[in-house]
Amino acid sequence: MLVVGTRPNFIKVTRFKEVNAAMGHPFDIQITHTGQHHNDAMAGVFFRQFGLEPDHFLEVPPSSPNTQMAETMIRLEKNLLETDPGLVLVTGDVNSTFAAAFTAYKCGYPVAHIESGLRSFDRSMPEEINRVLTDEISDLFFVTEQSGIDNLLNEGKHSSQIQFVGNTMIDTLVRFDSEIRSNPIPDVLGVKPKEFVLMTMHRPATVDLEEGLKRLAELLEALTAKINVVFPIHPRTLKNIERFGLLERFEQIHGLHRTPPLDYFAFQRLLLDSVFVISDSGGLQEESTFRQIPCLTLRPNTERPSTITIGSNELVESDPAIVMAKVEEVLGGNFKHGQIPPYWDGKSTERILEVLKGLL
Repeated sequence: MLVVGTRPNFIKVTRFKEVNAAMGHPFDIQITHTGQHHNDAMAGVFFRQFGLEPDHFLEVPPSSPNTQMAETMIRLEKNLLETDPGLVLVTGDVNSTFAAAFTAYKCGYPVAHIESGLRSFDRSMPEEINRVLTDEISDLFFVTEQSGIDNLLNEGKHSSQIQFVGNTMIDTLVRFDSEIRSNPIPDVLGVKPKEFVLMTMHRPATVDLEEGLKRLAELLEALTAKINVVFPIHPRTLKNIERFGLLERFEQIHGLHRTPPLDYFAFQRLLLDSVFVISDSGGLQEESTFRQIPCLTLRPNTERPSTITIGSNELVESDPAIVMAKVEEVLGGNFKHGQIPPYWDGKSTERILEVLKGLL
């Protein structure tokens, strides 16, 4: 049983049924979608593009994190007891991840965690709590980078439980590369390749406070004086911009292309064509590293250090003046050129299923 709940989760499980079929169907793989991301823009369009159909949809309604997790546990328990899986696979670090792992654990089912061992060491991040607690009750750990191995060993996990398989998110990029490259979104937006910056901002520390959004507006005003910016706006980010009365300021920024949340192919085409990325996302650090495109991450820490030590990512303070100094480095050709980390080769799903097949 693969349990997913949000857009980042969907992207990490696209190839499991396909690879399982190529291996001769050693497993009966079923996908349960909790509904944490439930609307068409955040969920439905992704399943259609990937040709995936969840086998079970829990339809957990939107609410507070605690209520949503509690409802997920109630509905998933019934789902697990009806299907009786041999293993529950959870992925990532969202609320659905921990809720599913905890429910499976309490029901007596073994748990495997895809993308385990990542740590920001910042307990103010909800995702960090989900990561730590999920790993605490998991039986098998599939890691994307060396730091995951190091962290799990330091936390007392046995090396026999840890499998370095690479990054299933990259599997999706590789599998759907032709669809990404043929997507018409640059023409739709009227932007030309390598003449714009791609931006995403959605974390509470960035967009839930008026001060943070004012800094963001100031940064965009300075940035668009030099280069166009494409900014797909997360629903919560837009809601807060409106709540603090800043919509008019954002609308008046010349050279800013604001869009609603984009489908996977469109977004990845923009990443491919961008000069560089400014973001507070976790997954985009990895995707830009694979594409070897500079990424300025406006956060004080990252749970994905390989994107910095190996890849093309760099942490930057959210102060607009500091960010613009880094922008000058990138535009001047003085930014580092990253490499692709080990096992980020499009074959991580195969490695995971081979490990599981060896346990049969």
